[in-house]
Amino acid sequence: MHRTLSILVLGICLVVAASFSLVGSSSTFVQRSSTTEMKFSYHSTTRNMLSMEAGDFDTKGLMKDAEKRMKKSLESLVDNLNTIRTGRASPAILDRVNVMYYEVETPLNQLAGISTSSATQLVVSPYDKSALKDIERAILESGIGLTPNNDGDVIRLNIPPLTEERRKELSKDAKAIGEEGKVAVRNIRRDVVDKVKKAEKANDLSKDQSKDGQDEAQKLTDKYTKKVDEVVAEKEADIMKI
Repeated sequence: MHRTLSILVLGICLVVAASFSLVGSSSTFVQRSSTTEMKFSYHSTTRNMLSMEAGDFDTKGLMKDAEKRMKKSLESLVDNLNTIRTGRASPAILDRVNVMYYEVETPLNQLAGISTSSATQLVVSPYDKSALKDIERAILESGIGLTPNNDGDVIRLNIPPLTEERRKELSKDAKAIGEEGKVAVRNIRRDVVDKVKKAEKANDLSKDQSKDGQDEAQKLTDKYTKKVDEVVAEKEADIMKI
């Protein structure tokens, strides 16, 4: 009987020891799983943060927008130069003439067809003949220096020849308009560079990326200031041509 009791006690001890072993293993597994999970979560979060940093600043989009703005500035420059009268007839001379039509200020080219009948004469043909008087008045008050001849059907504008002195004055006007165009382009460059520098300061761009962005902005500026010079030179040549 003593032997049977001893065997029973030994069996109980073995069961208890095995239970402690399983609990320890389970605890270790949970700890390892938890640690692995935490490490995975950390690395995943780090990768996401890096990904967000890389996509925070769109340099390419900024440059695309800058070129679009510079192109518009150039187009505006061309429109302004076209209003400078040369010795030859050009419908563009009337681009800035607005007419009070039924109490609404309306661009002349929306109320009439404008054509050249000769190298020195423009013909304005109103779509509504009742607007002739209003168109005549608008041309006189526009300051373009042309006297309208209203024959009751159309308005004719004779372009007087320019004196050499007047040509030189108009050439200076063209240069002044060109300088305004360059200032507009440079202002766009400054805006772009400021944004790039702010992105670098906010750690959205590296120092090298910031430098590349500023260099790209300067290249765009050089490209469009050169275009401005070309357009102005062409206009000056047109003005001085007799």
